[in-house]
Amino acid sequence: MTIGEERDGGTAQAWEALGGAPELVGRVHYRGVGNLAEGPLPVAELARATVGACGLAAAELAAVRAGGGAAEAAPLVVDEGAVATAFVSERHLRVEGRAPVTFAPLSGFWRTADGWVRTHANYPHHEAALVRALRLPSATPEALRAATLGRTAVEVQELVYGAGGLAVAVAREYGDPQPLMEPVRASGARGRALGAAPAGRPATGVRVLDLTRVIAGPVATRTLGLLGADVLRIDPPGLPEADDAYADTGFGKRSALLDLAGAGDRAVFEALLAEADVVVTGYRPGALERYGFGAGELLERWPGLVVAELCAWGWRARGPWAGRRGFDSLVQAGYGIAAVCAGPGGVPGVLPAQALDHGTGYLMAAGVLRALAEGGGRGLRFSLAGTGSWLVRGLSRAGAGVGAGASGYVAEPWLRETRSGYGVLRHAASPFGEWGAGPSRWGTDRAGWLPR
Repeated sequence: MTIGEERDGGTAQAWEALGGAPELVGRVHYRGVGNLAEGPLPVAELARATVGACGLAAAELAAVRAGGGAAEAAPLVVDEGAVATAFVSERHLRVEGRAPVTFAPLSGFWRTADGWVRTHANYPHHEAALVRALRLPSATPEALRAATLGRTAVEVQELVYGAGGLAVAVAREYGDPQPLMEPVRASGARGRALGAAPAGRPATGVRVLDLTRVIAGPVATRTLGLLGADVLRIDPPGLPEADDAYADTGFGKRSALLDLAGAGDRAVFEALLAEADVVVTGYRPGALERYGFGAGELLERWPGLVVAELCAWGWRARGPWAGRRGFDSLVQAGYGIAAVCAGPGGVPGVLPAQALDHGTGYLMAAGVLRALAEGGGRGLRFSLAGTGSWLVRGLSRAGAGVGAGASGYVAEPWLRETRSGYGVLRHAASPFGEWGAGPSRWGTDRAGWLPR
């Protein structure tokens, strides 16, 4: 799509969901070509719209911090090639020349007595739960294939979830509608006053506590880090992140370990909260509430915070689903996306990117930036299912033009090599600029803020 003054429909929808002024949408322009147009759903439109909305939110915050208003947000140009490359960043990653492990042998689609089920066993504790739930004689694809063939998809799903694992029956119809963003509360308080910021880094000086894992939440926080925020990721010591996942999403942040069940680490965590501006969470609903750190509790104790929550299945999901764990691949399966992407013989398919993860990540970053521009003191909710609902119901291919086509796209202009705690990484650049350094190793940084 060539640069022009027309409004992109998907960007307008995303910006409206984020509460932005509609007259600003025309300031986002797109150029170049990408390669995310494969399949029946408008993934390229989702990608460009979420990145465009995030860039516009950054421009809005920059204008506010410069002493003007949102109406003075500067125009911006988003390159479709950069978007397409960033949306599959985990596929472009090379760690000292080695390709990462993206899906474990027991993660995938498996035929059942009445259809298909999708499993996710990338983490050792999830694999162990899967093996235990289905009483597999060995942790092999052959054993799993035999076990699922004799059960219904829902039976496998419930057995595995009941054991603490992850499996979802492949749905033949789209799931219930979910909002793209849900502003759930405003504390009535304002956050810390933010002064002027350097050009291109409107989040400079903002302290972000990152309580997320895997892709969606970490994409949001690595984006905030690139835009200048001091991002500190906190994980429990007994739940390690996969090295390859953190090598991809650990840019723009530091990583420390705290056990919230221990009095000493809990005191450190509360001291971090007392000086934070933003908290981004990605644990299933109820997980942080057990420690007294749910969104409502955070805003009651620290009313100037911006708290952005992420869940898999949507905050309005029926039955037990709102409280269940989930990943992009599982939501694609359970929301009906895998069925509509099915290939020959009805074998379920996948989107050309983990677009629910990446798209939700950019939307979360945009929501945080907008909340900061409006003074803070509010809670926001996002979900992978909400982004999926928008993909299958709200977006269309209209307006994507040549910017969604594969012809002419190459990834190389958007790939970089950077030293990191994991060695030399080849990685995708951000659509918004360059990180100054690669990530440290997961869990090796001090649990403290940098000087402002």
